[in-house]
Amino acid sequence: MAILKMKKLRLLAVRSGRDELLQELIRYGCVEFSELAPEIQGSEIESLVRRESSDIASLKSRHTSLTRAIELLDRYAPVKAKLLSARPELEDRVLLDDTGLSGALKIAESIESHDSRIKRISAEESRLRSVIQSLDPWMELDMPLNTEGTERCGVLIGTVPARIELSQVESALEQVDEESELFCVHEEKKEHYVVLVCMREKLPDMQECLRGFGFTASALGSMDGTARECAAQADTSLKELAAEKESCVEYIIGEAVHRDELKLAADRVSVRISLAEAADKLYGTDSVVVMEGWFPEEREPELSEVFERFGCAWEALEPTEEEYPDVPVKLKNNKFTNALNMVTNMYSLPAYGSLDPNPLMAPFFILFYGLMMADMGYGLIMVIAAVVAMKRIRPRAGTLSFCQLLLYCGISTFVMGAVTGGFFGDALEKIGAIIGKPEGWGALPCLFSPLKDTMYVLVGAMGLGLVHLNTGMVINAVKKIRRGQVADAVWEEGSLWVMLVGIILCVFKIGNVSGVPVVLVIGIVMLFYGGSRGSKGILGKLGSIFGTFYNTATGWFGDILSYSRIMALMLAGSVIATVFNTIGAIANNLVFFFVIFIIGHSLNFALNLLGCYVHDLRLQCLEYFGKFYEDGGRPFNPLTVKTKYYDVSE
Repeated sequence: MAILKMKKLRLLAVRSGRDELLQELIRYGCVEFSELAPEIQGSEIESLVRRESSDIASLKSRHTSLTRAIELLDRYAPVKAKLLSARPELEDRVLLDDTGLSGALKIAESIESHDSRIKRISAEESRLRSVIQSLDPWMELDMPLNTEGTERCGVLIGTVPARIELSQVESALEQVDEESELFCVHEEKKEHYVVLVCMREKLPDMQECLRGFGFTASALGSMDGTARECAAQADTSLKELAAEKESCVEYIIGEAVHRDELKLAADRVSVRISLAEAADKLYGTDSVVVMEGWFPEEREPELSEVFERFGCAWEALEPTEEEYPDVPVKLKNNKFTNALNMVTNMYSLPAYGSLDPNPLMAPFFILFYGLMMADMGYGLIMVIAAVVAMKRIRPRAGTLSFCQLLLYCGISTFVMGAVTGGFFGDALEKIGAIIGKPEGWGALPCLFSPLKDTMYVLVGAMGLGLVHLNTGMVINAVKKIRRGQVADAVWEEGSLWVMLVGIILCVFKIGNVSGVPVVLVIGIVMLFYGGSRGSKGILGKLGSIFGTFYNTATGWFGDILSYSRIMALMLAGSVIATVFNTIGAIANNLVFFFVIFIIGHSLNFALNLLGCYVHDLRLQCLEYFGKFYEDGGRPFNPLTVKTKYYDVSE
């Protein structure tokens, strides 16, 4: 349709009515507030006004707490959601009401504290299990683990690598102290678990001797009691922790009755955050606040009534051309062109003051997509999926654009499938052969087949590309003429059209004078003259002529050749579908056929669904937009109700 005209808003409001005014504006959702700082700094009023402040940090913290509590409830007490279910709706006045917010925050804090306790318990359980595991080799030791011996006798507990023979260790220890004794408590593949008893005065020498054999002292010396006693204590603690953990989990599950209350509170805080962010951009004095921003011109009557009701002093100004880069862009679309919003947003919004590309792109995008997919079965799936989604989930904004695009591309795919005779490839023919029908049963009529008429499809794809590119040139020429750049339109787009007509006449041998294609020559002269208009000097003009020739020849050839992807994707989809049908028909069994059919066509459909979109997007953004599109627009971001769990009823 068009890019909505914007107006710049400047407004003075009484401070006492600031919050109420912001709440009224968020209901309308059509005013974007902008920063005043650059205009105020260094001006005469800088010393008279101050920036407004809000508790936005506190609000974000509360919102995080509420959403975290909801996530915890979904984890501990999940609710099976209905497939493709719509979000519940509420009136905006309900979302702007703070009733029950403090209670919901207390519930959220309690849920988070119990979850934190569960995490601490889990960490303690892991530690105790590690302790029990480390005690397992010492279970046969009936001596307290923290014993250090007696007044005359010293004790060492530790491990020796299994590759070391204990007899060697014992021999070495006897040379240091004949009265020492080495006991092996437990053996494993990697280590010997040993206890050394020796005279206390010999203990340092014994430690030095053991170090040479890779001895490692045990880290269990801080435990009081035998290994069995310590393991029993750890096991008792594990049972107590498990009981406490279960109690915490049960508490969180019990709080699931407040799930909807928490969701409502989270969305209410989200709305308050939007209001606080808007308030942070305002300046004011003790009695007045100053606002500045943008709004669509078509909403001016509604806003005028609001401002008058609140006793505001305001003005709406048309943006100057110097301000265009700062003006936000909002596209006004109907049900047909709205589907292309997701395509435009993925690329870049148009610059303010330029053209809305959606109505100019929609017919080509949908047609090209249908040609690339070209299968009635796939188109039918897309249409059904889009209709069911729009019926069940009541999509909005970007989700609505996606569903609409899926619907229109599905219709186009179905129509092009009917033209090419494809219904899940040649599935009907294969089914007919399996059930014993005559040869050719199930073959659908078609105008052309991508498998048999490949060259015609290629030529047709390039012909569509020529139409597509020339449409972009026409749009660009009209833009130039409206801006008074008539000469640019004549020497740039005009010369190419004269050349195109000349090539067509030359092919049919029309308009030749003494064998010379006059119209084509005129077009070439116009092209070279237009390309060298701004150049100075002979060398400069020759360089410009060469550059114009090279860019035109290679550019147009590459652009038109790029449209061969329409044929390639149409052919690839048909071939893959036919291959899977052929594999399924090998066993001449319907059950086997349908198993291969479902697997193969699911893969082919998923691949084509994404592949056709990407390649179609490339043709629009690189080939088509390159002829006329002015991008760089900044999206319009008004103060509006933004929610996660509820929709605002319309």
